[in-house]
Amino acid sequence: MEDDGIVLTSSPSSSSSSSQWKYDVFLSFSGEDTRKGFTDHLYSCLIEKGLITFRDDPKLEQGKSIAPELLKAIGGSWCSIIVFSKTYAFSSWCLDELVEILKQKKESGHEIYPVFYDVEPRELRKQEGSVEEAFAEHEKRYNQDKTRRWRDALLEASCITGWELKDRYESEFIQDVVRVISKKLCQTYPSVRNDLIGINSRLVELRDKICFRKDDVRIVGICGMGGIGKTTLARVVYNQMSGYFEGKCFLADVREVAMKSGLLSLQKQLLSLLLPGQDFQFFSVEDGIEIIRRRLRHKMVLVVIDDADNMQHFKCLVEKRDWFGLGSRIIITSRDEHLLLHSYEVDDVYKPTTLDDSEALQLLSLKAFKSDRPKDDFISLSESVVEYASGLPLALEVLGSFLCGRGAAQWRSAIDRLKSEPNNRILNCLQISFDGLTDTEKNIFLDIAHFFKGRDRDFVKKILDGCGYYPDIGLDVLIERSLVIVKYNKIWMHDLLQEMGRNIVRQKSLDEPGKRCRLSEDSDVYQVLTQNSGTEAIEGMVINNTIGVYKTFTLRADAFLKMRKLRLLMVHGLLKACDHIYLSNELRLFEWLGCPLKSLPWDFQPDNLVALLLPNSCIKQLWNGDRHLNKLKFLDLQGSRKLIRTPDFTTTENLESLNLTGCTNLVHVHPSIAFLPKLKLLNFRNCISLRSLPTKIRMQSLETFILSGCSNLRRFPEITGEMECLLELYLDGTSIKELTSSFGHLSNLKVLNLSGCSELENLPDFRMMENLESLNLEGCTSLAHVHPSIAFSPKLKLLNLRNCKSLKSLPTKIGMESLEILILSGCKNLQRFPEITGKMEHLLEVHLDGTSMEELPSSVGNLSSLKVLDLSGCSVLEDSPPSFLQWIYRKGCGVLLSSLNPMLLKKSLNSMALKLPRLSSLSSLRELNISDRNLCEGALPSAICCLSSLVTLILKDNNFVSLPTNLCQLPKLYLLELGGCKKLETLPQLPSSIIAVGLDGCASLEIVPNPTKAYTASYTIHYYGVNCFKLAANDNALRMLKGHLKAVANARQEFDIVIPGSEIFEWFSHQSEECSVMIPNLQNDIQWMGFALCCALVPASNNVAWRREQISCTIKIHFEGFTCRTPTAGYYFKSKSGQISEDHLWLRYLHRDILDNILKHKSGQYEILRSGDWIRSCIGIEILFETLGIGTKVNKCGARLVFPSDLEDLDPTMEQPSKKRKRHD
Repeated sequence: MEDDGIVLTSSPSSSSSSSQWKYDVFLSFSGEDTRKGFTDHLYSCLIEKGLITFRDDPKLEQGKSIAPELLKAIGGSWCSIIVFSKTYAFSSWCLDELVEILKQKKESGHEIYPVFYDVEPRELRKQEGSVEEAFAEHEKRYNQDKTRRWRDALLEASCITGWELKDRYESEFIQDVVRVISKKLCQTYPSVRNDLIGINSRLVELRDKICFRKDDVRIVGICGMGGIGKTTLARVVYNQMSGYFEGKCFLADVREVAMKSGLLSLQKQLLSLLLPGQDFQFFSVEDGIEIIRRRLRHKMVLVVIDDADNMQHFKCLVEKRDWFGLGSRIIITSRDEHLLLHSYEVDDVYKPTTLDDSEALQLLSLKAFKSDRPKDDFISLSESVVEYASGLPLALEVLGSFLCGRGAAQWRSAIDRLKSEPNNRILNCLQISFDGLTDTEKNIFLDIAHFFKGRDRDFVKKILDGCGYYPDIGLDVLIERSLVIVKYNKIWMHDLLQEMGRNIVRQKSLDEPGKRCRLSEDSDVYQVLTQNSGTEAIEGMVINNTIGVYKTFTLRADAFLKMRKLRLLMVHGLLKACDHIYLSNELRLFEWLGCPLKSLPWDFQPDNLVALLLPNSCIKQLWNGDRHLNKLKFLDLQGSRKLIRTPDFTTTENLESLNLTGCTNLVHVHPSIAFLPKLKLLNFRNCISLRSLPTKIRMQSLETFILSGCSNLRRFPEITGEMECLLELYLDGTSIKELTSSFGHLSNLKVLNLSGCSELENLPDFRMMENLESLNLEGCTSLAHVHPSIAFSPKLKLLNLRNCKSLKSLPTKIGMESLEILILSGCKNLQRFPEITGKMEHLLEVHLDGTSMEELPSSVGNLSSLKVLDLSGCSVLEDSPPSFLQWIYRKGCGVLLSSLNPMLLKKSLNSMALKLPRLSSLSSLRELNISDRNLCEGALPSAICCLSSLVTLILKDNNFVSLPTNLCQLPKLYLLELGGCKKLETLPQLPSSIIAVGLDGCASLEIVPNPTKAYTASYTIHYYGVNCFKLAANDNALRMLKGHLKAVANARQEFDIVIPGSEIFEWFSHQSEECSVMIPNLQNDIQWMGFALCCALVPASNNVAWRREQISCTIKIHFEGFTCRTPTAGYYFKSKSGQISEDHLWLRYLHRDILDNILKHKSGQYEILRSGDWIRSCIGIEILFETLGIGTKVNKCGARLVFPSDLEDLDPTMEQPSKKRKRHD
């Protein structure tokens, strides 16, 4: 059996082992009400989830007293689900069950889960209604002691927390009940041993795949890399489940047993375990198959086949599902996913994940320190081991056991040694998968381990294909055997698998790295280059100079002369070199960032070259004369500013990607580029000297063509023939004046970007571009008209004409059925919006701000999905938008629309004033911005409470005195912005959903009411009242703090307030004349629930003008010898009204939860400390206030621990500060 290590674990097992229970669940219910309905569905769901459930036979209920079988079943069950229904209390049978269930609860810890089906717990507790009727009948038939026991049992059971069905869907309700019980039951399952880590989540996932339906035979694989815990997990599940089957068999280490003893021995072991006591004499695998099929086909069995790696293992043991009885389960562990899914076709595969950092640290600590956390002096060392193991359970177990009992010096030495000498036990386990590969697959694995981890899969496959390694099949094999993975099209492998691969190569020549086939370690490469000790054995090399190892080193001309088989050469970082260096003609990949060569060596024959990547190089001309490059697929010269001309591409007919981004001196492009048949990407971005391209192009494979920023390019080539593969064309920032009619050949083009083409005057006919999805014409300032064919582009989603200042008209009608966003912002000469024909039901946003629109056609009402209509700055708009918008942005519009169901304009003597008399139809509105509209008292109607979806209400710089009192009826309002409303005197009660109230510059504001309900938002609550001097005079900051404290403290929330003031109130028990304050000796005050903070801000004496000032608050927790700190929180003064002109106070309340899980900084590493741990060892908490800017400074501060008793004693009346506060009149 492979050594899988410790993988998973659980909290300590319950004292009641699952092996003591015959059933997981006992169902207690009234058959009359629910047997054939709710209870039957509940029973089915429990069985489907694999929970062994007892449901009584209806025949048992014929007697008057409870049957002995039921009493035995209750005692043999882990829990009971009691389904309380209308007739439950009428059944003496049910009541006897209930008494027995509660008895088992007291005596053996039997779990109880009440379900209140069509009764409420209150009815059972008060024993009224139907319950009262039931007992009236019982008291006629039974003695008083019996009915009293029943009453007491009903009362006790009704007080246990359970589930109420009420108006929920039964199926969803049942799923919730079963999910909770299944999870609880999993936590009680016995484990192989008590030190397993993280088993609960993995166990639930695996059980879901095993799916204990009794009407089928199910086969499930567990697949993953060596050491990840496949065997351990299979063993745990086997131990838990085996009691539910008629036969059980765990065949350990099948691969090795078959190799040593043959398949026959495995068959005999299987039969002897499933049919104990019988002697099986057979001498061929075929006879064994026949015996297995005949003897087990009616027997429900559990079979685990551990570490299978060959189809023959399955054929001789479990080839057919009909060999086993219904309900049987076969579990197979293997490293080969293809073997499971395709060769054998299992029903499902579970792939265990590596441990996360906290689980890994706990497992290492259990093995090294016999504790669930490291010793204090070993924290950083333990984290280094965890980092090395990368979550692999086997590695953590092996290293933890090895390091157990050793001192810190030995730990450091062992960690350093791991870098050059990996642990053999770990590597031997991992290498089993490698040893089963073919030679070609081994080469692919070793190339990835040394050179290609994290690289693009398609790129790597083409390099490997150039090496003759058949990567299409080879890479799939590595993935199926869990040796590599692909994420986001990048190839990755576990760090220890990478280390294993490198160690395999290292072992070939320990002392002479020049004789190894691959070199990637910096020290080995440095030795080979400086000693010129390379040999013909070297096939790949990475030279890494990103940290300046080779500062004084110059690469010699003959550095690679002896490496005649060199296939892969990568140089990362700047490296000096001779003008000419020898390169192997076997190179498939040549990559050199910042290559100092002016051209490729004259004697280099790149016949085999697949990728030439020389970004930011000094190349002037890549090569002279003819070079045979018929295998070249990738050419990257981006950032090569000395490049003047491209090479002749005649012999590069297989080139797929050409990147010349930022070649700022490139002037000449060889005409042979125009007809490269396999080119997919052509990138000339920011080639600012480029003036022309070949006059005609026909690149039939081209998918992406980028000319962005080629500011001197005036003409786009004529397209000859079909270019059906071209999907994206970027011409933004060029000087192109027109596009030729040949654009019609681009029938599959999806993205066309012409933004910033300031000289573009005409657009082509778009009728042939029926797949166009995005057309960006932003900043085409010379464009006066748009070709009418654009009006009905069937797949166009984005049309951007922003700042086309010469644009005078659009097509008279549009019907772009897929259009989602239409941007016409800044088209100042555009006066008419097109008529909408047909359905444009996907249109979400229309931006008309800054246009000269005179009207909107009535057909705008057809835009049923429109969510954003921006009409700001439309100075002559006279008609109205529709009333169904979710977001209306109305700032700076000189004439408001006559109806927004309706929005009416009212002219005043001095300005345009807005009146909103009816808003009931805007129930979908999420954001309303009516800033700077001279709204006077009464302009905002009480009907605003109808905006039930409103999240943001922005009313800045208006002239009303008060707000509607029913503002608290907006259930989703988060943000209320009232800054600059200088006449506002009072605020109404605000909804409990509020998280931010902006009051900066509300000079007349006198009252902010205290909340009457607890806040419901889970965010910090903000009240910002910069320069609200009357508020400070009539409603001081401490009263506001105390008033809001009750609304957040019990809800574990936080809030802050900014308001004028200069002195710290005496209520703050810890005060300082500096910018920080200390709260000492927390261990004496372990019941505190949070802390209130205050700092005084004063304007800088130099009166420097500023617009963005920040005040920050950081909490430091001091321990003996080190300090940890919470993330910094802050407040920005960012508007004109928010610039403080006199002293202000910033008050905060922070709940203790903010410190429950904090980062402790020590020796450059981090450790999670839980609340109970740090309080006992904490010296004190320091609160530090800092300003980031030159406009303000902190001159004093205060703090106070808040206790539950403080909430009872809070008196939100005026309280004087420790010194008389300055008042502004």
